[in-house]
Amino acid sequence: MRSCDVIVIGSGIGGLTAAALLARYGKRVIVCESHTIPGGAAHSFRRRGFEFDSGPSFYCGLTSAESLNPVKQVFDVLGESLEAVPYDPFGHYHFPEATFSVYGNVERYRQEIATITPQGAKEFKRFEERLLPLYDAMKGIPTLALRADWQVIPVLVKRYLPSLLKMLPHLPVVQASVGNVMDATVQDPWVRRLIDLECFLLSGLKAHGTIAPEVAFMLGERSRACVEYPVGGSGAIVKALVGGLERWGGQLLLGCHVEQILVNSGKVFGVQLTNGEILNAPIVISNASIWDTYTKLLHPDDLPSSYRKAALDTAVVDSFMHLHLGIRAEGLENLTGHHVVVHDASKDITVAGNTCMISIPSVWDATLAPEGHHVVHAYTLEPYAGWERNAEYEQKKREKAQTLYRALERIIPDIRERVVLELIGTPLTHAYYLRRYRGSYGPAIEAGKGMFPGCHTPIRGLYRVGDSTTPGIGVPAVAASGILCANTLL
Repeated sequence: MRSCDVIVIGSGIGGLTAAALLARYGKRVIVCESHTIPGGAAHSFRRRGFEFDSGPSFYCGLTSAESLNPVKQVFDVLGESLEAVPYDPFGHYHFPEATFSVYGNVERYRQEIATITPQGAKEFKRFEERLLPLYDAMKGIPTLALRADWQVIPVLVKRYLPSLLKMLPHLPVVQASVGNVMDATVQDPWVRRLIDLECFLLSGLKAHGTIAPEVAFMLGERSRACVEYPVGGSGAIVKALVGGLERWGGQLLLGCHVEQILVNSGKVFGVQLTNGEILNAPIVISNASIWDTYTKLLHPDDLPSSYRKAALDTAVVDSFMHLHLGIRAEGLENLTGHHVVVHDASKDITVAGNTCMISIPSVWDATLAPEGHHVVHAYTLEPYAGWERNAEYEQKKREKAQTLYRALERIIPDIRERVVLELIGTPLTHAYYLRRYRGSYGPAIEAGKGMFPGCHTPIRGLYRVGDSTTPGIGVPAVAASGILCANTLL
């Protein structure tokens, strides 16, 4: 029977961040990962010489000294770093009526908007001017200084009082949705749709469901830090976090599935693995989702029934269809890396299959594909309900993948003739490999209608991190959740 100070369940970015920091703080830490590859939803995988990102594909501020990205702050304290390739424009949005280049540089971005709607560009400037001061105010209070309990108050007052005072004028924006800010500054319907789309790409929800600080962070990072792609893909971020964990004495156990979190008299005392082994620790951190933690890892009686029911009733963002392709690259010398295609302007952008996200990271990092080839990852929302591994499964996969192929044809018209490797993923794939409840993107908690829960649970010694905790969905957010949890346990 092994024992340690902290057990972390899951090696997603939230779990690895918490584990690596706690190891850095002198704790004996073990990370248990079911998969044979670390990284959770951010892991990368290799097939026939092609290196694919399984999830995140857009990154800001991984290397810049100006960055507020919590990932960069964690790398710095762990003594880790990575190489990244900057680029601008950071993508193209392909609407039915026009293709729109999206620049990190705010002036160029507004110029692009002005080619479609001059009045909308002026209104977008007002929108930015409402949000960017919040980003500037946040600069004075690094995420690495924060924690998720009352003791954050003396820390802020003692060390960051001037920055805290600068935040006070922006409190109304902190508590607002992006939709509130948009309603006060933007009337142009095209720009409102643009803002809705960017919010959807960030949170899975449109402007009125997305918290304003999330978009303030996004606007600030891409314009004032750097839009860049990590050499080696998302796996390079995971590798750096694992390196930091092990540098400071922590352990990562792969292919190590936790069957149950062990609780006695309302307090955690360890975990039991599938092979029957028990690992003892007074603190357990779950990087699994709120639903998986409270249904698969705990006995129903371990939690107060009302608390458990409220947690499990949390709304869920749909799952995805994924298309991972290896393609021949000849004649594609001017290809760019990020694209979003909206098929039908008359349909909501959140309708399954209508908005398709495309990443071609080998544009920046040629090592991700064999010479003369590119890797492609295209994905779109798809409900989990109705999917079964039955006789019709393969046919349904191919039919549902067609919306992704049609989106890719907007960028590479002869894409189907170029394919040398095709992998189609469904919500069942997403759920199985990532161990995600219903293959979900995360909680659909709308701004003003609820808040992401913190790292604490009603069980003493049990904490949670990841995209179903504060601050929410996205790589910077889940890294921040790991920071908040680790600092709280100091």
